[in-house]
Amino acid sequence: MSDEEEHDVPRAPKGAAEVKPRPAASLLVVREAPSGPELVMARRSAHHRFMPNVLVFPGGAVDAADFGAPAATVLAPAVRARLERSATPDLAHALAAAAARELEEEVGLTLGAPPALHALDYVCRAITPPDRTMRFDAYFFTVDAEHVSGTLCASAELEEPGWYSLDQALAGPLAGATKAVLWQFRTWRDQHPRGETVAVLRDRLWVEE
Repeated sequence: MSDEEEHDVPRAPKGAAEVKPRPAASLLVVREAPSGPELVMARRSAHHRFMPNVLVFPGGAVDAADFGAPAATVLAPAVRARLERSATPDLAHALAAAAARELEEEVGLTLGAPPALHALDYVCRAITPPDRTMRFDAYFFTVDAEHVSGTLCASAELEEPGWYSLDQALAGPLAGATKAVLWQFRTWRDQHPRGETVAVLRDRLWVEE
């Protein structure tokens, strides 16, 4: 078993019905430091049944209320267009709203009330492999720290939130998908100009969508 597999959601028993992935969203809050970009990450609480003590980005599953959640500003047209390569217009909004909501609920940072979504960008998407007991179709957004306010604080979901360089994050206890997204984020930041397609981690391989 690899280090990443040790921290992943457990495999389903052989013959078990395949679980349908739930839409989810995570938000990578980024600030520039002398040594390079730093991201807000935190550890999942030890009480979690799945993946306790793993380093993650703020995020979670989309709730029904996210579809109709108000926003101070909407997603940029180019970002929405990339989202809608795989999501309906309603889901595209719900994903962004969920990312903003989870950020505030889990680590105390906010994009405003209601949240301003115009500064969000869309990095990539990762789908939990079909052999797992819990699956997510997770969309990963990013936003510059200058668009965020509040004070980092722990929650019932996440502990010890802080700013991590890419090297520090990659050295932590990570699920395989989180490690893959960190590497993809590094690649995505260096792409100029960025294309219209989106990288998707599907069946443990990156493909373009």
